[in-house]
Amino acid sequence: MQANNQNSPFIAAEGNFVMNQVQSTALQALSMAILLFAALVTYAPHARAIELQQITSPGGIKAWLVEDYSVPLISVDVAWRGGASQDPTGQEGLTTYLAATLDEGAGEFDAQAFKARQEDLAMGLGFSAGRDSFNASLSSLELNKEDSFEMLRLALNAPRFDDEALTRIKQQMIAGIERNAKKPRTLAREAMRNTLFEGHTYARPTGGTVASLAPLSKAELEAQREALLARDNMSIAVVGAINAKELGVQLDKVFGALPQKAQLNKVPDIVPVADKTVHVEAASPQTIIQFAYPGLKRDDPDYIAAYVMNHILGGGSFSSWLYDEVREKRGLSYSVGSYLVPYAHAGLLLGQTSTRAAQAGEALSVIEAQLERMATQGPTAEELALAKSYLTGSYPLGFDSSSAISDQLVGIQFSGLGAEYLDTRNSLIDAVTLEDIKRVAGRLLGGSKPTIVTVGPTKAD
Repeated sequence: MQANNQNSPFIAAEGNFVMNQVQSTALQALSMAILLFAALVTYAPHARAIELQQITSPGGIKAWLVEDYSVPLISVDVAWRGGASQDPTGQEGLTTYLAATLDEGAGEFDAQAFKARQEDLAMGLGFSAGRDSFNASLSSLELNKEDSFEMLRLALNAPRFDDEALTRIKQQMIAGIERNAKKPRTLAREAMRNTLFEGHTYARPTGGTVASLAPLSKAELEAQREALLARDNMSIAVVGAINAKELGVQLDKVFGALPQKAQLNKVPDIVPVADKTVHVEAASPQTIIQFAYPGLKRDDPDYIAAYVMNHILGGGSFSSWLYDEVREKRGLSYSVGSYLVPYAHAGLLLGQTSTRAAQAGEALSVIEAQLERMATQGPTAEELALAKSYLTGSYPLGFDSSSAISDQLVGIQFSGLGAEYLDTRNSLIDAVTLEDIKRVAGRLLGGSKPTIVTVGPTKAD
């Protein structure tokens, strides 16, 4: 079973996928194997150029491949367009339920035997669902690649959906919903989602509700699998000890029997609602503060400039304006930040913090002052130079393992950035000017006030 974060489980952000998922027990065995190999081999792909191959299997399935034999491991990441936004009305949580049950038995293996087989192979296999995508990941030792790919094939093409497994996973999902229902962060996410996207599929919880999950059965799971997991909406990235010819054979075996064309419902674009204030009363010693502006989708020409701007505003952790003003100078919160969320049909700039209820009004005022400062003044030349230096210098750290590389590559594909993005990304950031930052800051922060959600014992002033 794979867990799913209802806030932002799978975000194509600046070419990177953020995949929040609970790894299967089998990954523990794989981790031990990795540690053993790491004692013998230093793995540093970020220290050299990545040699990317764009291959097509004999059956016509395309994938990006980085061959690397420094460690005898193979990592595979797959993303299908669609995701929880394709849940039928009244069946919210169906795609997340599908992700949680695909590896609960397949082919001749029931759930217990399927898990045992993964452990025997020291492999990792997982599925997760985001708002706009359905995702699979596979990690395998080179020695066991044939059997590991076969396990992926079975999960995608011949899941059992046995009654015992379906009941158990559904009960776990419902228990999680009930357990989290009154948590302040859950209330904040729900209030923000409903305010920003009222009436749109993005307003619905990706993990569903107790009422929507209860009637779901094998028939709905089969139908959703057939609709989503097709060959025409699929991106694949593979990194590790496998060559193009070998991979082509495996691609055809694993994905060749999937439907040629996905059956996706049209999801309309939406501009998130701005300038709304919502307070949710909750018995909590702290007040959660979230703010949101309409943002940019990933294909917007201003996206890179917005990414750099947000790093200075709230994305730079210990170096951002929000961190400096809210935490360092005033001690109002332990953490505070902002980030871009480029969904397929909407863009967001989101920020959040939490503070003692008595300080909520002050914290919110400080945040609003920094938003206005960015919209009207912008950063200094020194702040921009430091941001660009950090963003370009830290980028290779995202390529420090085979799984990290495959995750990056599938994100680049999914975002439609093209293979050249690996070479041009840093130059695009270096090209951002103060005028670009001021323009995009005015565009995002200057045209309207943010939507603000607070959750706590008293309303923030």
